[in-house]
Amino acid sequence: MATPQQLQLLAPLSGVLMPLDQVPDPVFSTRVIGDGLCIDPTSQTLSAPLAGVISNVQASGHAISITDDNGVQVLMHIGLDTVNLAGKGFTRLVEEGQRVEAGQALIEFDADYIALHARSLLTLMLVVSGEPFTWLSPETGMVEGGQPLVSLHCVERIADEPAPEEGEALFSKPVTLANPNGLHARPAAVFAQAAKGFSASIYLHKQQESANAKSLVAIMALQTAFGDTVQVSAAGQDAEKAIDTLEALLTSGCGETVSVSVSVSVSAPVEALEPSSSKVLRGVCASPGSTFGQVVQIAEQRLEVSEPGRGAQVEREQLARALAQADLALQLLRNKATGDAQAEIFKAHQELLEDPSLLDQADALISEGKSAAFAWRAATEATAALFKGLGSALLAERAADLADVGQRVLMLILGVQDQAIELPEGAILIADQLTPSQTAGLDTRKVLGFATVGGGATSHVAILARAAGLPAICGLPAQVLALRNGSLVLLDADKGELHLDPELAAIEQLRVDRQRQEQRHQHVLAHAMQAACTRDGHHVEVTANIASLGEAEQAMTLGGEGVGLLRSEFLYLDRNHAPSHEEQARTYSAVASALGPSRSLVVRTLDVGGDKPLAYVPMASETNPFLGMRGIRLCLERPQLLRDQFKAILACAGLARLHIMLPMVTQLSELRLARQLLEEEALALGLDELPKLGIMIEVPAAALMADLFAPEVDFFSIGTNDLTQYTLAMDRDHPRLAAQADSFHPSVLRLIASTVKAAHAHGKWVGVCGAMASETLAVPLLLGLGVDELSVSVPLIPAIKAAVREVDLVDCQAIAQQVLGLDSAEQVREALRLYHEATVDNSLILEN
Repeated sequence: MATPQQLQLLAPLSGVLMPLDQVPDPVFSTRVIGDGLCIDPTSQTLSAPLAGVISNVQASGHAISITDDNGVQVLMHIGLDTVNLAGKGFTRLVEEGQRVEAGQALIEFDADYIALHARSLLTLMLVVSGEPFTWLSPETGMVEGGQPLVSLHCVERIADEPAPEEGEALFSKPVTLANPNGLHARPAAVFAQAAKGFSASIYLHKQQESANAKSLVAIMALQTAFGDTVQVSAAGQDAEKAIDTLEALLTSGCGETVSVSVSVSVSAPVEALEPSSSKVLRGVCASPGSTFGQVVQIAEQRLEVSEPGRGAQVEREQLARALAQADLALQLLRNKATGDAQAEIFKAHQELLEDPSLLDQADALISEGKSAAFAWRAATEATAALFKGLGSALLAERAADLADVGQRVLMLILGVQDQAIELPEGAILIADQLTPSQTAGLDTRKVLGFATVGGGATSHVAILARAAGLPAICGLPAQVLALRNGSLVLLDADKGELHLDPELAAIEQLRVDRQRQEQRHQHVLAHAMQAACTRDGHHVEVTANIASLGEAEQAMTLGGEGVGLLRSEFLYLDRNHAPSHEEQARTYSAVASALGPSRSLVVRTLDVGGDKPLAYVPMASETNPFLGMRGIRLCLERPQLLRDQFKAILACAGLARLHIMLPMVTQLSELRLARQLLEEEALALGLDELPKLGIMIEVPAAALMADLFAPEVDFFSIGTNDLTQYTLAMDRDHPRLAAQADSFHPSVLRLIASTVKAAHAHGKWVGVCGAMASETLAVPLLLGLGVDELSVSVPLIPAIKAAVREVDLVDCQAIAQQVLGLDSAEQVREALRLYHEATVDNSLILEN
């Protein structure tokens, strides 16, 4: 049960205290806006009655709101009808989003001027968030500014019931406001009060900005004015009735007398850009962004291969020349790569050229009299088919790489050039599947994005698309391959949608959105080094997911506050022998030194197994590698492997704030045995203090038992990628299921929520290092669920930090509770999009 907290509100100015009932304005006296008090002022400076963040300050300076860290919201309104003064007589001393302390000066005003030109100087202090209060002083009489006046009884807000199911949003006709001063406090309060009478989710829209229609402060923050055109949207069971009622209320002036009441009608109401289902093809986002262009179909080039050879020696020499030329071309691609991830892709391709199994198969066929082309194609296709049939996403990705390398070498053997495709300006490529080589070679001056049937969100093609900044979708239905060349499409990769024959309004909206995105990108880069603190002062640590020293150094230049996930397996994969102790220790120490002693370094122990095999660790074949010997299971079965890694990791103790994280833990016995091995290695090295030891929460069993794990760990880090596919029983790289294997599914969110609750009950912190943490849409949700750290893809650090700075923690908690009651990932994403539109003021990107 929540414990009430006491909060004192101070007098915002000196003067004569009078009951709210006596205020000569029914909106205030009947407490439509909120309960509180009134002061007839004798001083001329309005000060903060409590500490918090300025959640709204009217441009005219006559009204201001403060929200404290617990969500208490207080509105102060200087005088009656002072909005008509249009700012004359008022001097604002603070700005929206600024944190203030109790007693800090907020607004100075000219009492003489206001007394002459407004109806009254009576100043209101109202608790608009609804907390009850008791008086600390007599309810009437003289008060001094800063004197404690009332004590609020604040109780932690807990959602009593799930949010109602919402359908598609309905929109009202546009209404031109006839209120002389727009929706200031009084009409805004009337409108919000009316909106609260409906269960639907309701928003008020002004151009590109939106506000929660049930929030007085949010409506005032829209800063509407006479003549502004607004619309109401509603989603829920009583949405239609809400639209009719609120549209009529806006037209009539929301309780204010208006001389003109104008309603603007158009041929069709403006609705969300959602064409009929036949005009939208859905897949999964491979690379974020959106664009508009014309279809260019890319078909696989079919090569004619002769089976008989011209002699074994001739064919072997031809194959060797082709392999050498391919190696050189791949080295050039590696040299041109803009990051470690891209370079590693082509390094892996080079290693396939030297694979002894492939070369042996090809050589055996050449010895049988086959041509080099026939032998090489047969060897690569047979191996690729084997990889695809093993049920492993990683090996399926290797099959795609092998097909790419196989085609590259085959064309060199045959002396065939790539089919030259004359790309038009503004091309959006459509293909069954693009290869990494094709993706890396795209002319980004002409190609705006691509959409494929095959591939996955974690494929090498997706990595290369993100590096090139190209929006991309994969997992589309095969009907996309029937689109005509030259037909116009809108690619909205953020939503995983390809819109066919989009309307002009959608194209124009895309142009506006892209311009804003570019402005935002420049803004977040310029502010990358600022701390990730919410508007109400809650700090969230934003760290990096890395797999190399180079990525660690890049993360620091982009404002990373540490490393939340060092994937140690990069030291072990793609080699024929285990890394030496010296190589491991040297690498860990270099990364730790790049961070420094004040930053955290979380090293995940070796996460390999059936789906990520090591050539030098013999393992039996597994029917389902994802459910086999992975992560901590493999390491505990081969304890010397884990001991050697612990010893190397401990070599960097003291260079950074060292944490060690165990992957794929499902049982307490695994944690306890691993801790025992770590303690023994630390004792052998003479270390007095152990590094922090935590586990990844990526298996539902661990999340459901988090309350039992929490007392025995130092932290949790949630791997949303695996947690999602294990919870939903869906392979996130499956072309037909990838769009449904969504971490925003309420079942996954509930596991995150229960994990955080269990950890915090024992004073332990929780991070999220899965892909979900790198989605800006997820930031308010994860913060609202109580997550303490977000470990993200290196290039996205500035954007995630900016997303944290744009929200209030109390609002995040509210939206998190709401979406836990929804029943699908689609509903969750839509609710978060509406929240984002309503609460994040995109004009912030133009400041500073």
